[in-house]
Amino acid sequence: MAKSSTPPRPGLSRRSFLGSSGLAAASAGLAGQANAQTQDAPAVGPDAQPKVSFTLNGKKRTITVEPRTSLVEALRDTIGMTGTKIGCNHGQCGACTVLMNGRRINSCLTLALTVEGAEITTVEGLADPEGNLHPMQAAFAEKDAFQCGYCTPGQILSAIACIDEGHAGSAAEIREYMSGNLCRCGAYPNIVAAIEAVRDGLEG
Repeated sequence: MAKSSTPPRPGLSRRSFLGSSGLAAASAGLAGQANAQTQDAPAVGPDAQPKVSFTLNGKKRTITVEPRTSLVEALRDTIGMTGTKIGCNHGQCGACTVLMNGRRINSCLTLALTVEGAEITTVEGLADPEGNLHPMQAAFAEKDAFQCGYCTPGQILSAIACIDEGHAGSAAEIREYMSGNLCRCGAYPNIVAAIEAVRDGLEG
């Protein structure tokens, strides 16, 4: 049998041609499979966001939040409880203080999804159903324990926890355990006086 007089193409053998063809076919198959899966997959909508349920100021609440949403953002932007303030947003000023299961926390450092099943108290939940102020709220007003008032919600909630924790034995102890709440107006002496007044009223 006569051999072909046509010289082989440089750089292309039968083996390499078959290998290249096989890779191309496999790639096309995988691409088609990926496209089919993409077309079949449902679009991600609002219902795909996670939900969190907790008790807020005595009422059950269930909200939808993004996983990265902080508790203070959920309270203010999702629920509309704007009494809780955003200050430094780094857990250093205490303006965002709320009570979780009776303990004070910085809500700017707390992810909303982590409060599942918890009891959250904000400044809006302190007055009784008839509108009578909590003793600490009344004491802050009586002792002029605020000026601009921006830090006051966090100060009041932290002050309530300070007494409940048993850390209000003296003015020095109160200052120590209230040191996480900053007052840019410098109303610290009056804040201490308000806490002492509530402490003495509870003890009497």
